[in-house]
Order: sequence, then C-alpha cells, then structure tokens
Amino acid sequence: MAPHFEPAQTGDPVYDPTPLDRDDFFGPQPVGRAELPDPMPVLRNLAHCVVEALAGARDLEQLARWVTDDVYRGLEKRVALAARARRVRGARPQRPVFAIGTVRASEPADGVIEAVVLVHQRPRTRAIVIRLEGFDARWRASVLGVL
Repeated sequence: MAPHFEPAQTGDPVYDPTPLDRDDFFGPQPVGRAELPDPMPVLRNLAHCVVEALAGARDLEQLARWVTDDVYRGLEKRVALAARARRVRGARPQRPVFAIGTVRASEPADGVIEAVVLVHQRPRTRAIVIRLEGFDARWRASVLGVL
C-alpha cells in the first residue's frame, strides 16, 4: 500500500508561501575578505589577460572563470570591435609588448576590492579599472574597464 501524505496547511510551521529563489542556494555565494586569497596577483594577471585578449593574442574564453557574465559580454563586444579594426587595417593579431605598472587598490566593503592597474605600452599608458568581489572563495571581476 502506498503511503498517504497530507498537504501542508497555512498554519503548519514548515509551510512557507514564499517561493525559494534557486540562486539563494545554487548561485554564487559571497564571502568575506578573510576567506579570500591576496587580490594583487589576480589584479595583475587579469589586467595582463585583458590586454592580450584585446590585441587578439589570447582567447577571451580563458577569462570567463574570472569575470561575471556582464563583464564577459562587455569584453566580448570590445574584442570583436578590436578584431574588426585589425581586419580593416590588414593587421594580424600579435602578442603585445607591455609592462604592468602601479596597482592602486582600496577595499570599500568586506570582500570587495576596487583597483586601478596601469599598463605601460610603447605608444601609451592605459588604465584598467577593476572591481573584484569575493564569490565562492575566489575573486571575480564584477566591473572592468579599459581606459
């Protein structure tokens, strides 16, 4: 004989009429600064990879793990524009020559780092602004801009 279950009633202590959001349990979980590694290597490496991706020397998918979906979509558009500009000029993608310069970082909240990374190239110096947030015990860039 099959077991019989009574439906939950409004007065039952386990009944919750509000639907659960899956992201509350399965989405990225924010963590505090104490549970995260040093952000400086992440900032330097991310800036390095972004410059190479814009130059066409690195596949953008290699950065997907370290950035949020919104940042990835923004970089995807910018990489496509850079590739189109290279095609118009008849230039081939090549590994850029640059040096990572000064990194200025601040921590406006627990588990959040806002930084500016200077990237020195021959014709100019660029500033890359990055906002890192701690999710799932690692840093992810939630904002990234190349100036």
